[in-house]
Amino acid sequence: MTGAAGMPGVPPGTALGIAGQVRAGEISATEVVSRHLSAIDRLDPELNAFVTVLHGQALATAAEIDRRVAAGEDPGPLAGVPVAVKDNLCTLGVPTTCSSRMLEHWRPPYDATVVQRLATAGAVMVGKTNLDEFAMGSSTENSAFGPTRNPYDTGRVPGGSSGGSAAAVAAGLAPLGLGSDTGGSIRQPAALCGVVGMKPTYGTVSRYGLVAFASSLDQVGPFAKTVLDAAALFDAIGGHDPMDSTSLDRPAPRSVTAIDDGVQGCRVGLVRELYEDADVPVRSAVLAAADALAAAGATVEECSVPEVRHALPAYYLLAPAEASSNLARYDGVRYGLRVDADDAESMNAATRAAGFGPEVKRRIMLGTYALSAGYYDAYYGQAQRVRTLIVRGFQRAYESADALLGATTPTTAFALGDRVEDPWAMYLSDVFSVPSNLSGDPAMSLPFGADESGLPIGVQLLAPALGEAVLVRMAAVVESAAPSLSAPAIGNPGNGSGARS
Repeated sequence: MTGAAGMPGVPPGTALGIAGQVRAGEISATEVVSRHLSAIDRLDPELNAFVTVLHGQALATAAEIDRRVAAGEDPGPLAGVPVAVKDNLCTLGVPTTCSSRMLEHWRPPYDATVVQRLATAGAVMVGKTNLDEFAMGSSTENSAFGPTRNPYDTGRVPGGSSGGSAAAVAAGLAPLGLGSDTGGSIRQPAALCGVVGMKPTYGTVSRYGLVAFASSLDQVGPFAKTVLDAAALFDAIGGHDPMDSTSLDRPAPRSVTAIDDGVQGCRVGLVRELYEDADVPVRSAVLAAADALAAAGATVEECSVPEVRHALPAYYLLAPAEASSNLARYDGVRYGLRVDADDAESMNAATRAAGFGPEVKRRIMLGTYALSAGYYDAYYGQAQRVRTLIVRGFQRAYESADALLGATTPTTAFALGDRVEDPWAMYLSDVFSVPSNLSGDPAMSLPFGADESGLPIGVQLLAPALGEAVLVRMAAVVESAAPSLSAPAIGNPGNGSGARS
């Protein structure tokens, strides 16, 4: 059988396998979507991965795909594949809440570019997924609509801020998901939930219609069960968009074509600062992944990028500073929540007090302070200089390496509530993922076994700007050598979410 990307031998349970069957008329899109909607109805009350489920709209879209197939048309490379979309991506007429009371009832008048491109590719949006409010968090516990739970252990977090999309894909509620990554918000939950997650190069995927957190850091990217599916989704949503002033003027990516290129002769740098401080099971997984790359023909050498040790404090000045500016638009006047008061100033203050949660308020205050007169140079300006040092550190590393390897997270999934009262401990969850956002380079997390409790471990591959094809070829080799990962405790194996082997 030929899959949706025109590649022979694509397994039927994968996203590309489903698309190939739909395009060939072997299965209807309506059947595929109905099966996944039933799984959502059955399992999501326990996971809380979705904020909004689009039963009627999804089935109508699937019916149109079936009509096109019957008419001999090609609905696109992801025909009939259900996709879970993070609820900070604008969707025409469908609530886009950012998991905040501030936007609880807001229905955008337009689709984000990536949502349009999903439709063009034939994918079917089955729902909007839960997140940390305005994407500010590392556990999806900051949602105004309750926390999402990890499918492997519902007493643990799925990571964040894109925890809803990661949990949905891990549990088989959708073969594909979209998230946004500002400081690791795709890769960190991908690692904790045992799926593949990629942050593309800044500017390769349109941010038009992505509700902004930190505009110089935010990037939309894919979740999937396999590296091939993640590459196919990236290829579908990537490419230049004139509606986004930060979009790179380049053709749509073709990373799928690199999947079988192998790593013979490639140079991989094992970054000391990106794994040495991790827990023992995570460190062991990184070293095993390095061995797998070496066995496949790559040259693997330990290296150092000392600048990344300064990434976390720099990030937690830069990102809140941008957030304090971006979130100033929620003033109770133009759209979103409005709490009436005697005058405009009181109304504005009451609206923000009621609409924003504690973590969002914390970051707005931190960012406003960093930008204030008398502190701008000492904090924001200094953080920008550190960011430049990090960019240069990675550039030096890539002079002798085609890709870099490290851990995605320091630990496996931690318990719900465990870090809520300790913001710094929560922020440390992103210590290995933040550097790539500051540099703008692409990075991918993929599962590599589990700890003694059966919780997934993620390893991270990093590449220079526009190096997504390098990531895909490296990741395919690591994926093929990864230890088996059991099916999650809460999952739907019939949708292709069974155990890896």
